[in-house]
Amino acid sequence: MSSALRHPLPGDASRATPDVRLSVEQVSYAYAPNPSQAPLFTLEAMSFQAKPGELVAILGPNASGKSTLLKLISGALLPLSGRIFLNGFETHSLPVKTRAQRIALVQQESRLLFPSRAWEFVMQGRHPYGGGLRFESEEDILIANNAIAQVGATQLADRWMDKISGGEKQRVILARALAQQPLLLLLDEPTLHLDIGAQVDLLESLRRLAAQNRYTVVVVTHELNLAGEYADQVVLLQRGKCLRVGPPATVLQREILEQVFQAPLSVEITPSGRPRVTLFTNK
Repeated sequence: MSSALRHPLPGDASRATPDVRLSVEQVSYAYAPNPSQAPLFTLEAMSFQAKPGELVAILGPNASGKSTLLKLISGALLPLSGRIFLNGFETHSLPVKTRAQRIALVQQESRLLFPSRAWEFVMQGRHPYGGGLRFESEEDILIANNAIAQVGATQLADRWMDKISGGEKQRVILARALAQQPLLLLLDEPTLHLDIGAQVDLLESLRRLAAQNRYTVVVVTHELNLAGEYADQVVLLQRGKCLRVGPPATVLQREILEQVFQAPLSVEITPSGRPRVTLFTNK
């Protein structure tokens, strides 16, 4: 059963439309350490929507607001203006526990707070469904094992988390997020520190999981070609501004990419209709 069917949201009917899972509506944010000071960073108002089964890539150079936008979508930050809706229900109005069941956020660095085997780490994804101190139920175990299988990590289940490779660890971290049975899966730089083979493997897994389970997946990344190959939509940011939103072939164009990344680039469209970005050098 898809996670969308497992999680009907109360009050959806007034805003929900069948083909929209995530709706970001004129959302802005400003960070100032002191209210009397000018903001150190401002994310200007931006809007986009995503459907069930879609993968959205958020692109931009460092300090463009990518991680800030992801935290706003997750509910970790409160927008300065605008609203964010999940299945038609405003995310910041959801109780914290309910939001944790609906939205799974995978941070850049998932620290190990204590030694654990992979299956124990994945079981942490069932925490939003518990009530105080409790032992895991048979259903929790079944869901966690299924999450491990979905990411192809069954052989890692009994391995210690600090004894597996970066690519293997990222798969287990993804399995923990899947164990939450979310509607919305958010990942901040999930390919960081991974070699190209592991990067491709992870993006292919996300693409497959989005299609099979009807997840809406939002990924922050610096990898232009991975975004171009696997994303349904791209959100391109620069210094807190949303420059373009749309399919990869309409967003990843040479003129705007050279402006954003300050490098000579070429963009070609592959036979599959996907853009491929190449860096020019003088050598």
